[in-house]
Amino acid sequence: MHSPYGLEIRDNCLQCSARFNRLFCDLSSEALEAFQAIKSTTVYPRGAVLFVEGQSPRGVYVLCSGRAKLTTSSREGKTLIMRVADPGEVLGLSATVSGKPYDASAEVMDAAQVNFVPRDHFLRFLGRHGDACLRVAQHLSNNYHLACEQIRSLGLSHSVGERLARLLLEWCDKTGKESDQGIRVRMLLTHEQIAQLLGTSRETITRLMADFKRNRFIILRGSSLLVRDKSGLQGLISG
Repeated sequence: MHSPYGLEIRDNCLQCSARFNRLFCDLSSEALEAFQAIKSTTVYPRGAVLFVEGQSPRGVYVLCSGRAKLTTSSREGKTLIMRVADPGEVLGLSATVSGKPYDASAEVMDAAQVNFVPRDHFLRFLGRHGDACLRVAQHLSNNYHLACEQIRSLGLSHSVGERLARLLLEWCDKTGKESDQGIRVRMLLTHEQIAQLLGTSRETITRLMADFKRNRFIILRGSSLLVRDKSGLQGLISG
């Protein structure tokens, strides 16, 4: 089934072929059947907000397709992207389990299918299915690891250029495709979003991208980025 946004809707978790490659979704048939009974499926347009920082936890949001950015903001209105969530991730998990307010806001970056489970139903589901509890623990552990990596990158990098080089190398490892010319990566974020992720200004990111291009580390072609000199980017990273 296709939605108005051109997405192929996977409404039945038991029949979803993608679940085997996703940490939380790879559950036993019994647990999946129980999850299917308590979740509701919604398709969101780009820019839709799932929940906001400081809001009491309503439940968890399983990102079936599309991406979502998790952000935190200061009183002055400055926004920092904590991370970008990919399909298969569970958003609002920590707050739902702990009962504390959401520690970030979640905004859909592309048209996305999202499964929602109310908090009380989700907690009862965990109480009855041990394999789901294990998946939740693994998911929370991964989120903790990602948070530590981000703190390390922001706190120990000597310059914004080093942080940007780390990000481009991470994209290479995550989604890059090797070619004779280098590693081709799809630009997942705008310069403004990269700036929010790295804690700097859009102007700084634009200048650094131009520097990387001038040094022939990268080539930019629309939404495509070609990393021509991976070792050159690695040389910008200290330690």
